[in-house]
Amino acid sequence: METHTRLFLIRHGQVENFSERIYNGHKDVDITELGVRQMEAVAARLKDENLEGVYCSDLIRTKRGAQIIASEHGLIPESRSGLRELNVKLWEGLTANEIEERFPGTFDKWWREIADYRIPGGESIRDLSNRVIPALTEILGANRGKNIVLVAHGVVNRVILADAMKLDLNNIYSMEQDYGCLNIIDYFSGHTVVKLINEQLLSENQF
Repeated sequence: METHTRLFLIRHGQVENFSERIYNGHKDVDITELGVRQMEAVAARLKDENLEGVYCSDLIRTKRGAQIIASEHGLIPESRSGLRELNVKLWEGLTANEIEERFPGTFDKWWREIADYRIPGGESIRDLSNRVIPALTEILGANRGKNIVLVAHGVVNRVILADAMKLDLNNIYSMEQDYGCLNIIDYFSGHTVVKLINEQLLSENQF
């Protein structure tokens, strides 16, 4: 049987300002008590897996989850700034209503040009993909044939899944990525197989 690298791709747990529906981007916000429990649920799910590496972005909301999962396996998480969430710059810390008030029509333009609309002062989805996929490729190359974890962000995960399935970046929001969700991707030498998308182990309704 052909050897493959298995990626357990996880979205960080619920963030502290989730109820305000703020665009965080690179804003460094921590996770809630539920967010911690969501990461503990993922850790329990992966407890018997032979994990050999745990990775995350350099933002606290992914680092907390990575530490929880890694501790079950005696591993130390490795953070990468290239795996940060989409840089929303001038939208950072604002709600959708506040963004529309300050930048009228911006959401209409964004939804018409999802892949290539560059948020004022920030990134487009394609910009994000152009930094995330090389960072992921480097990690995969260093872990051939192993099982590894990546705790990342909603848009980052969607871009990784889209790349794995060769989907147009304009369609990434057709995939949901809930707080604390688990995805599984197998990387073979010539192809990639997505085994699981957006498994929720502990939702808000269970808390």
